Amino acid sequence: MTIFRPAALAAVLAAGAVGLSSAFLPSFTKSVVKTQQATAASSSSRLFVSSSVEKSETDSGDNVVAVTPQQITADKPPPPPFKKVMAANRAEISVRIQRAVTELNMASVAIYVDEDRYGQHRWGADESYVLEKDDGATPISAYLDIPQIINIARESGVDAIHPGYGFLSESPEFARACEDAGIAFVGPTPENLDTFSDKTSAREAAIAAGVPVVPGSDALMDNDAVNAFVDEVGLPVIIKASMGGGGKGMRVVRDRADLIPSFESASSEALASFGDGSCFVERFVERPRHIEVQIIGDGRGDVIHLWERDCSIQRRHQKVIEMAPAWSLPDELRAELHKYAVELTSAAKYKNAGTVEFLLDQQNRPYFIEVNPRIQVEHTVTEEVTGIDVVQTQIRIAGGATFEEIGLKQEDIVPRGVAIQCRVTTENPERDFAPDTGVISLYRHSAGAGIRMDGVGYSGLAITPYFDSMIVKYTARGGTFAETVARMRRVLIECRIRGVKTNIPFLLNVLTHPEFETGVVTTAFIDENPELKMVSQSTWDFASDEQSDQRKVGEKERLIRYLANLAVNGHPPELGADPTKIKSTGDRRAATRVLALPKDVPADGGGGMRKILLAEGPEGYAKAVREHKGLLLMDTTWRDAHQSLLATRMRTKELERCASYTNAALSNAFSLEMWGGATFDVAMRFLHECPWERLESLREKVPDVPFQMLLRGANAVGYTNYPDNVVHKFCNQAHKSGVDIFRVFDSLNYLDNLKLGVDAAGSAGGVVGGAVA
Repeated sequence: MTIFRPAALAAVLAAGAVGLSSAFLPSFTKSVVKTQQATAASSSSRLFVSSSVEKSETDSGDNVVAVTPQQITADKPPPPPFKKVMAANRAEISVRIQRAVTELNMASVAIYVDEDRYGQHRWGADESYVLEKDDGATPISAYLDIPQIINIARESGVDAIHPGYGFLSESPEFARACEDAGIAFVGPTPENLDTFSDKTSAREAAIAAGVPVVPGSDALMDNDAVNAFVDEVGLPVIIKASMGGGGKGMRVVRDRADLIPSFESASSEALASFGDGSCFVERFVERPRHIEVQIIGDGRGDVIHLWERDCSIQRRHQKVIEMAPAWSLPDELRAELHKYAVELTSAAKYKNAGTVEFLLDQQNRPYFIEVNPRIQVEHTVTEEVTGIDVVQTQIRIAGGATFEEIGLKQEDIVPRGVAIQCRVTTENPERDFAPDTGVISLYRHSAGAGIRMDGVGYSGLAITPYFDSMIVKYTARGGTFAETVARMRRVLIECRIRGVKTNIPFLLNVLTHPEFETGVVTTAFIDENPELKMVSQSTWDFASDEQSDQRKVGEKERLIRYLANLAVNGHPPELGADPTKIKSTGDRRAATRVLALPKDVPADGGGGMRKILLAEGPEGYAKAVREHKGLLLMDTTWRDAHQSLLATRMRTKELERCASYTNAALSNAFSLEMWGGATFDVAMRFLHECPWERLESLREKVPDVPFQMLLRGANAVGYTNYPDNVVHKFCNQAHKSGVDIFRVFDSLNYLDNLKLGVDAAGSAGGVVGGAVA
């Protein structure tokens, strides 16, 4: 029996109402309740606590009560709303959608363009389909191709499409195309999108709902209309794309001479990004805070809010750091913003997730700016502090679930702690955040308590100029703002992304700035502190000496890479090095340790297995292998040395130094795979060596071990199909130069290509082994 005092009990039950973790609840298995069953509801599950209450002999009404043990059980997961859901987007948000779909026990479908063929969203889905595009068309255009996307969805049996953010997420035409095809659109209704995806009609709805707005225009299509509006309201103004968001198609104008050029460039950018070049103009609010309220509607007029986010840290009108809740807001103002957001969207019978965004001026007066009728990049901070999975909620509402079925009650939604999100981008802050491109040579993400990582990076990923530069977003959660900031700093220190420029040092500059540490900043923060972008000389007050100075970050790694490149390729002539004037300090080859044979091992290897092959030919060798009673080994070290962590830098002379040892050690091996495949290409392009000379030199030094090559069927050692006679001639020469065994494969297991390689290797006199992936 357990005794509780009523005041403490009330606190326990209140905590349970906002969703205690399942790991914490068992300690309260003897809770006092007034009924036979109490429900502790969170966003994703419900726990049912049944107990019986009995008065203690000492109970005088408000003192103590005794309770008997009760049973705690979890309800069953909801049935899948759909069978197969397509993420009509790319990269991080596509992966986020796929994960939510999988957790709801549905199949996921991805779409991708050729430039995204190595992206995680392609290979992470259950099915993925390529988007075709016209010659000369941009990769983005394919993700805006409504008929093609709908056709893929139909043919693959998709019954719901989640548009993510950007691209077609705010397109009424896309939502209607889904509806016409009998496919559920995971988002607002077409009517909602008609109202809110167009920023000018959203302003009209806000005015009708009594929500204060910034003075602004309707959609303006020509220069005369723009000039007329500015004549009326004056400068400064901000030009915004009528459709879309993310800072695209947005310009601040302070000088009249910049008005028309800014309007034209904003319209052009909006057209390229959203397929609609219409823009409108608003009076620009100086140094505001940017606060947005996350809402979810059931489409019947009932709307709940998931509290608010502070998104004031922006560069070029694109959010960089977000936090939830906006903990420094006065409570009265917070409640007012929630009220405006709910009333505006309730009046529109808004369905699904959306965000109502406001600016707060220097006097904390709120102004409505827009509704983003979609999921947003920063939804993760809301999920972390409320415990509600916004993407799963979107999918379930699209499938017809009610708030009651999902377990959403406004009074139960209370934020816990503070969450901060940082967007890590491949941009150079010192060049005004110009996107960087290249191949990521090292990618190691951060983890740990209170850390969430949503990203698609990996070592070897090629960063192209075609898409948004965000590669990963980290969300940190803590009990207080200060704790969360410290946790996010640690995340950024721990993260390793090499090969391209990133904004990580810039983010650290922001997180360590005294003004940011107060928790109250405006959208002008970055512009007013340009030193934040000067990252190459940045220093921070961190305990680690190596991490406290940007000049030292990765210093050892850069030195090692430089020395490795110098050792392999020599002094670069493009920097003025003259190889004829470089004096050697001695015989470097002689100074390198050569593997010595054990005294009891004969140097010649005794002829090894290759002796059988030379004497009896391929058929005799195959017979000897079949009759062999023990285990025979195929060693691939000499080929893998070019395709592993040594990163294509194992030269012929390194292999020659261990050739005698290898000949003796592997004389009884089935084969030594040491040629073909990518090693042929590596020798020519990276090491600037002749692959034929390599083969012949090593053959001379390793006479007793059968040499094996990897042959790509009809591709030989290339990356395209070659004429049959070329493949036959290649195999003949390879056999003459020292290859004994040909391991033949085709990357697609296409039998005709595989057969050509087998025939060519066999006619050359080699032993042939077919391989199927």
